[in-house]
Amino acid sequence: MNDVRFKIAEAARIAGVSPSTLRLWESQGLIEPIRTDSGQRLYDQTLVDRLKTIAWLRSEKGLNPAAIRDSMEDRPAVRKTEPARRKRREPAGIPIGRKVRRLRQAAGATLDAVAAACGISASVLSTFERTSQGLSFTTLHTVAQHLGTTVAALSGQDVAGQGESLVRGGAWKSWPPSSSGVTVNVLAEGQNQMDCHRFQLAPGASSEGAYQHEGEEFIHVLSGRLEIVLDGDRFFELAAGDSFYFESRRPHSWRNAADTETVLIWINTPPTF
Repeated sequence: MNDVRFKIAEAARIAGVSPSTLRLWESQGLIEPIRTDSGQRLYDQTLVDRLKTIAWLRSEKGLNPAAIRDSMEDRPAVRKTEPARRKRREPAGIPIGRKVRRLRQAAGATLDAVAAACGISASVLSTFERTSQGLSFTTLHTVAQHLGTTVAALSGQDVAGQGESLVRGGAWKSWPPSSSGVTVNVLAEGQNQMDCHRFQLAPGASSEGAYQHEGEEFIHVLSGRLEIVLDGDRFFELAAGDSFYFESRRPHSWRNAADTETVLIWINTPPTF
């Protein structure tokens, strides 16, 4: 029987990620290392194999933490020490900025480090953590991606579902407002293979830059006009009734091209945004 145990730096190197990523996965309930009496994290071969699987599900399948937890249910259980502990869940209604701060601190990352990695100033990130305001749609996606999560998860969509979701017209839950002029309504609740949203874009609202991620996207414009740019040089203008499909890995940006509000249905699969 192999009783070799690895320290966090060694386990991270074997899994092909950073030690801060392992601490983040621990805070998300994906892994729980063995703890010594002094609190040092150790990983046996079973846990290292689990780390490799988590890394593969993120990089190759593009799954978010909730989907990874579902996928791992039939795999070796998370290692427990002392009496069994429940996975930590964020209280309902917690501001999105505070969630970002908790994830950053759980990863052991400083404001300066995360801000630099995401191309923003530490003061802007600090303001967002305190007020949940001040980040563009694109930058919020970049921050979420850097912290190993998704905008949908930060916005409270990362909750267990029952395999079906009925949402009555006008009874949609909305993402916490963060980007100016962008309102996102959730059309299908729970952990699904598709993120289904209704976007309301005020005049002048935009993504404020291009972003990309794994998966596929479908847009259907209900009213107004939407301009979407792929790869930085392919421009498409969609009017009411138009639909558009593209691969999410292509850099894409968008803006409301009308002088009035634009409303559209936007679907991502798998849920990597």
